[in-house]
Amino acid sequence: MNAPDATYFRKGFGLKQNVEATLSADYSGQIVDLLRARDYLLTVGDVTVRLAREFGFCYGVERAVEYAYQTRHKFPGRRVVLVGEIIHNPHVNQRLQEMGIEILMPGPGGFDYAGIGSEDVVILPAFGVTITDFQTLREKGCVVVDTTCGSVLNVWKRVEVYARDGYTSLIHGKYYHEETRATASQVEKFPGGTYLVVRNMDEAHDVTEYLAGRGDRAAFLAKYGRAASAHFDPDVHLQRIGVANQTTMLARESLAIGEEVGRAMAVAKGEDYRKANFRTFDTICSATQDRQDAVNALLESPPDVMLVIGGYNSSNTLSLAALCAEKVRTYHVEDALCIDPARGAILARDPLSGEQVETLGWLGSGPVNVGLTAGASTPNNKIGDAIARVFATRGIDPAHVR
Repeated sequence: MNAPDATYFRKGFGLKQNVEATLSADYSGQIVDLLRARDYLLTVGDVTVRLAREFGFCYGVERAVEYAYQTRHKFPGRRVVLVGEIIHNPHVNQRLQEMGIEILMPGPGGFDYAGIGSEDVVILPAFGVTITDFQTLREKGCVVVDTTCGSVLNVWKRVEVYARDGYTSLIHGKYYHEETRATASQVEKFPGGTYLVVRNMDEAHDVTEYLAGRGDRAAFLAKYGRAASAHFDPDVHLQRIGVANQTTMLARESLAIGEEVGRAMAVAKGEDYRKANFRTFDTICSATQDRQDAVNALLESPPDVMLVIGGYNSSNTLSLAALCAEKVRTYHVEDALCIDPARGAILARDPLSGEQVETLGWLGSGPVNVGLTAGASTPNNKIGDAIARVFATRGIDPAHVR
């Protein structure tokens, strides 16, 4: 995906200075800056907020959003279309729409590019797009601005090598996620390239059971039909396996899946066979890992309650919420509007059930220590808004916090 011509751009347009002021106005947050200046700790009245040291926008997200702003600035009079969401944050995507960028959402059969013409400008999201989508857009002759994250590209390279060498790519991820679909499609660069996506360790155990000779072929195919190559056959394609992952999954689970599958292969066919027919590589992105590590560090001295801010369809945010929920009462909110100071209520996504649940009196009474983090697609202003509402819930004027 590096076609060197005048209609394909992957490094922006050199217009960073032209859009910096607008980006800052749209996404910077004074309260977050204050927390950073105070060593990520802020106490006002009987409320203490502790912010994880790595949180919010990562480099890949910042780059993707900036390139979208540059694109709008570069082509003020042309139609600009974004393939899906640029990142998984509703406020950022809404802001792009307000700037006149159309968002093309997928249907049951994927994206429909029939309405895209050669005079249009098309932005590819941070997650990337499938090989088929990319080829379709290139054939249309439109300008393509590719914001695919570098960490995602690293996974693609790994999967390509697996396919080239005849290994089935076992991908730890969500088969319906934009990034995972794009990653899985990379095997199509080689004849017979094959992939299988597993969501978690429970699904990985289906693979290890099959390797141990205890699987049912028909049941396996029925369960994983949508999560595997159309030609996938467990009797054939689990002979050689290379493990990769969606970059925003829970890192420790990805590593554990690799270990379990490799161990199962060794038990079934011997260590020499495993060495010759199994590969694994940690492709969790550094920003995802940094945010998970920062949460684990914060939880070493557990707060009374944990607040996680980010889109409900943001995989890295869901991973953070799951980590927190293991140690402390955790509320995952999409934005500050989920916190109602007047009623002392919070409407949050339960990290275990996935359901939205309203809780009254969620901060309790008396002194309270609130831990806080945010997914890699959450801008600082939205984090700051949520912090302000935490203080307001205890009757502390957010203006005093600022």
